[in-house]
Amino acid sequence: MSELKNDRILRALAGQDVDVTPVWMMRQAGRYLPEYRATREKAGDFMSLCQSPEMACEVTMQPLRRYELDAAILFSDILTIPDAMGLGLYFEPGEGPRFRKTVRSAAEVEQLPLPDVKRDLGYVMDAVAMIRRELNGELPLIGFSGSPWTLATYMVEGSGSKDFRNAKALMYNEPEAMHQLLDKLAVTVTAYLNAQIEAGAQIVQIFDTWGGILSGSCYREFSLAYMKKIVAGLHKEADGREVPVILFTKNGGLWLNDIADSGCHCVGLDWTINIGDARKQVGDRVALQGNMDPAILYADPASIRSEVGHILKAYGNGNGHVFNLGHGITPEVNPDNVKVFIDSVHEQSAQYHGG
Repeated sequence: MSELKNDRILRALAGQDVDVTPVWMMRQAGRYLPEYRATREKAGDFMSLCQSPEMACEVTMQPLRRYELDAAILFSDILTIPDAMGLGLYFEPGEGPRFRKTVRSAAEVEQLPLPDVKRDLGYVMDAVAMIRRELNGELPLIGFSGSPWTLATYMVEGSGSKDFRNAKALMYNEPEAMHQLLDKLAVTVTAYLNAQIEAGAQIVQIFDTWGGILSGSCYREFSLAYMKKIVAGLHKEADGREVPVILFTKNGGLWLNDIADSGCHCVGLDWTINIGDARKQVGDRVALQGNMDPAILYADPASIRSEVGHILKAYGNGNGHVFNLGHGITPEVNPDNVKVFIDSVHEQSAQYHGG
């Protein structure tokens, strides 16, 4: 077993004792940091940054130099998989991701190739291995992927969407085609996450950003079923330790019990649910991650500390909590406010552990 100087988050995810509540942030390597923006400019464009293991490693490490975080998360993008399937990912300044090709019919789904993740996404695995070496046993490394449903929405729409009309039309009109697409994505995501684990990821998270746009029955059929399939197919151990799986469905609070029964180790929560209520629902079946509104980081330090205190109090005494934002940190946040947040979690949470 490789020793970690700080294994707090692994202990929390396993429901074991910790001295303080561990904390990391979704998108912690990102545009709110001036050093990230400088590296991004040097790369020339976003995809070049993602596809350079050296630069991906550098931006992964940047927030760790500023803050007392309890985990590193691989710097990459959820849309690398559709790109590897030949859809031609690019980023429009101020517009977000775009695909040159879309998938909107049974015939197009049929023709979609299954990528060889180690070959076609080898740059991601190279980055994982490089980051693990750079971390040098200090902190665990989180790998990740988008969920099949979330990836499918981008592939069908060709970009982000306000109403997801094309994805939902395909789902309702041609459910078999949507299931075939989701199945191809589930197979690919499983292989992709396993390759990340083999390269050195010690925790993996599945980002189901758009699961919450579905009705309850559609969520279970078209999103959760495929995440369960992925969880069942993942490597269970690496370095002599269990590899925990975190499932994060934005706006998924209505389906907490179903998610908790998926086989995952931890359910990620957005800020729309009280974490104490969530804990009552799931009991000790899984750990919980979350769930501060990222917009709190625009407030003054006293308000940030107060909100951290409210969430810790709502969760209460004991283990099984990984503190995080309820979604990714936004680009205009003052980096000094992030330090207030991270330090506040550690300072205020000690009273809820031990004794």
